[in-house]
Amino acid sequence: MTRQIAKIGIVTVSDRASAGVYEDLSGKAIIDTLNYYLTSDWHSEYRLIPDEQPLIEQTLRELCDEQGCCLIVTTGGTGPAKRDVTPEATEAVCDRMMPGFGELMRTESLKYVPTAILSRQTAGLRGSSLIINLPGKPKAIRQCLDAVFPAVPYCIDLMDGPYLQCNEAVIKAFRPKS
Repeated sequence: MTRQIAKIGIVTVSDRASAGVYEDLSGKAIIDTLNYYLTSDWHSEYRLIPDEQPLIEQTLRELCDEQGCCLIVTTGGTGPAKRDVTPEATEAVCDRMMPGFGELMRTESLKYVPTAILSRQTAGLRGSSLIINLPGKPKAIRQCLDAVFPAVPYCIDLMDGPYLQCNEAVIKAFRPKS
């Protein structure tokens, strides 16, 4: 049986990083974390875009519908500032929302900072793609992914996506015994 190479979208939503004011450390943190977690082959589709809801929606649709990403991980635009619209863009393109992801990420983040309650991370499904919104700070990205990633490979399995194999010494994917 030939295993399908997973395509994973990485989207950094940041006015300043997209304008070149500073380097996108958050997108790099997601890629580094996924490289640390995954032993199966995967390919990243990376995008760096400003906080513009129509562009975020367009990018998410493109990564799901045209690029065939099984997973899209966004960073940035989840706070209470007026330009933070990543959750709204995600909800606009998703068929169904997965609120447990945001709940768990906020619970995990509250162990480190009391302002975690200001974050509006969420997740949802579009077709055969899982979209997860992460905060914009690289340290918070790892904390949030450590909390939710054990459920991600099984979610992708349930959507008939590629089999994501994890480095069990780093993170254990939960798959029910058949």
